[in-house]
Amino acid sequence: MASRPDRPARLPRLRHWRDWQSLAYLAALPALAAWQWVHGFHWLPYGAMLFLTLGVSVIHHNHAHLRLWRGRRANRFTDCWLTLLQGHPTFVFWPAHVANHHRHRHGPKDAARTYRFGGDTNHLLGYLLHPLQAVAVLYPVFVAWLGRLRRHWPGAWRYCMAQYVLWLGSWTALLALDWQKAVLFVILPQLHGLHWLLATNYLQHAHADGRPRPEGASLDYARNFEGLINPLLFNIGLHTAHHENSKVHWSALSRLHSEHYRARVDPALNERGLLVYMARVFVLGALVPRFRSRSLMSPNSNPQS
Repeated sequence: MASRPDRPARLPRLRHWRDWQSLAYLAALPALAAWQWVHGFHWLPYGAMLFLTLGVSVIHHNHAHLRLWRGRRANRFTDCWLTLLQGHPTFVFWPAHVANHHRHRHGPKDAARTYRFGGDTNHLLGYLLHPLQAVAVLYPVFVAWLGRLRRHWPGAWRYCMAQYVLWLGSWTALLALDWQKAVLFVILPQLHGLHWLLATNYLQHAHADGRPRPEGASLDYARNFEGLINPLLFNIGLHTAHHENSKVHWSALSRLHSEHYRARVDPALNERGLLVYMARVFVLGALVPRFRSRSLMSPNSNPQS
């Protein structure tokens, strides 16, 4: 019997053409780091790197909800690439974000709900502390989830452990090569990205309504940011539309926000721009009470519950 000719290897296909922007960010960040490793620090590419760490965090988030590629191998490679660029394993988005935050929507069972830490606040100190507070409560969630994974799905557990090995191995190798360059060009930018990855939860939910709600009830659990942040960072500001359509590609969120959700949330939760909001609430609000946000939680609610 004649053997069948070998089939040509198929090139990986993106799920959506707009993710060429994602690929550009994923290539540009390590390229800028490598250039400065060789040629030395320069403020312009370093500033671009800090911005790109935000983009990588959003791509990490989007990839967890809807995989970038149609093929498994390409998605696994992207998991590993994001692990190296983010400075943390990619698997964490499943137990912390998809299975926790999207399930409970800032409600009392959301492990990292903003009003869990020191009450229902929205100020600069709360924003700065939130990433540390979130890590403290989320890592036990990771450990418990990994324990269940090891008992029931050992192959998936090994894959998650391989991400830890890849991340920590990359840090070890780079620190051994040149610890000062490793800290400046790799680790500090990664920590910057991780700060924003965790602090975004505070920006999007502090002073929003975190009370339990039945299906189809109020959408006032999230804050939306319009403006330049969305074309630059994959519509990350349109949070209500994302929560309500978590499997929809990020490029569709702008239409969904304007047509279906913008008018259905409290006007105080639709902000014109992220930086304007932060300057008004965190800086001016510290000095002038009228610039502070107001909580949408009921005065009779128990935010510590």
